[in-house]
Amino acid sequence: MTIDGSAPLTDPSGAATPARTDLAERARADGIRFILAMFVDLVGKPCAKLVPIEAVDALVTDGVGFAGYAVGAIGQQPSDPDLMAIPDPASYAPLPWVREGLALVHCDPHVEGRPWHYAPRVILKSLLAAAHERRLELFAGAEIEYFLVDRGADGVLRLADPLDVAARPCYDARGLTRMYDHLTEVSTAMNTLGWSNYANDHEDANGQFEQNFAYADALTTADRVITARYLISVLAERRAMTATYMPKPFADRTGSGMHLHLSLWHAGTPLFPAGDPAAPFGLSDVAHRFLAGILEHAPALQAVLAPTVNSYKRTGATSTRSGATWSPRRATYGGNDRTHYVRIPDRDRIELRGGDGSANPYLALAAVLAAGLDGVERALDPGLPGDGGPARPDLPPTLLHAVEALGADPVVTAGLDAAGPGVADYFAALKRAEFFEWHSHVGAWEHDRYLTAF
Repeated sequence: MTIDGSAPLTDPSGAATPARTDLAERARADGIRFILAMFVDLVGKPCAKLVPIEAVDALVTDGVGFAGYAVGAIGQQPSDPDLMAIPDPASYAPLPWVREGLALVHCDPHVEGRPWHYAPRVILKSLLAAAHERRLELFAGAEIEYFLVDRGADGVLRLADPLDVAARPCYDARGLTRMYDHLTEVSTAMNTLGWSNYANDHEDANGQFEQNFAYADALTTADRVITARYLISVLAERRAMTATYMPKPFADRTGSGMHLHLSLWHAGTPLFPAGDPAAPFGLSDVAHRFLAGILEHAPALQAVLAPTVNSYKRTGATSTRSGATWSPRRATYGGNDRTHYVRIPDRDRIELRGGDGSANPYLALAAVLAAGLDGVERALDPGLPGDGGPARPDLPPTLLHAVEALGADPVVTAGLDAAGPGVADYFAALKRAEFFEWHSHVGAWEHDRYLTAF
């Protein structure tokens, strides 16, 4: 439930840290034997090929090929040309905690020599380039919440820690200690990779945890969310547990969010703090306009920030065992108050609390940036905080409502189409089909579908 306030991890130009260097040279120097060349599809499924070090030069030069239709939701048919995953050396991360000699690198899928416009990382890069043209850079921090579960002999989903039964388990030192080996291994990995993990806590629900790392430029943060989900999952599996980012795996417990901490910068200078300390919440006009854009487009944003049927069991919850849902129901904003859609914890950033663990971080940041830039360009006014401002709509009650709001919002759809046309319609069709598919199933289908999907 926190996020670090340390300095950005990028240089003023927005280039990721560490600086781009020769991937093959770094991998060989680190004793790497295999590289996971990874990207995600539109629903966040991590896709990869395992490339031996002997082929790393070809990976760097030509990429590695995938049959795009087999990948999943990435806008291809069986007859289409291969996706070629081209690595981004700046995202290189050795992963000895997973396997000795293994590293990961995030890739941009290309088709016939051009970045593939259905690829989420390509979409975010297109929005970031558009912001750069306006002399703006987006920085982001992300809170990753997840449950540690397993299945009993009867196949029923249960908490991996059978002693985690306290009525108010949040921050419980005993729960942290029982999961010490898992949490500290993840923390050590994050810090060795230079992410500045600064806290690991037991969250509000029994069996729920969060591991925080410092904010960075938006692309680096999105890459790290995907890497962290992968790392947390495989390390949990070693201990016969499943780490799930499913928004609401238990009806009576708090759901898992993915809160985004956002700020705009230019050439190393933060643009959110106001020159006048008496300004509302200490925020600049640019910050207020960016905030207003997010509020203006909140219903459509939820299709991207909360993109599963299960998401709306989290946002629609009215009570939990702990007494709070920590999930906003209306598009309001306020100060250091976690009941709002947008919280303003200090003058340096805003926290968007509408997202959950099923959100694709590339698409989430792209859509939010599109909405915020619209607010900046149109000089929108967020009004008074809380319920004192202009009437704000309730957030969509179901995925179908969110998809309908997305279809009616040209700004957010244009954000998804930033790298090329058709993505927003394709994404909406996927989500609409998912909604109706869910209504045709009963029983454990939902857990089976979402438990390890992201």
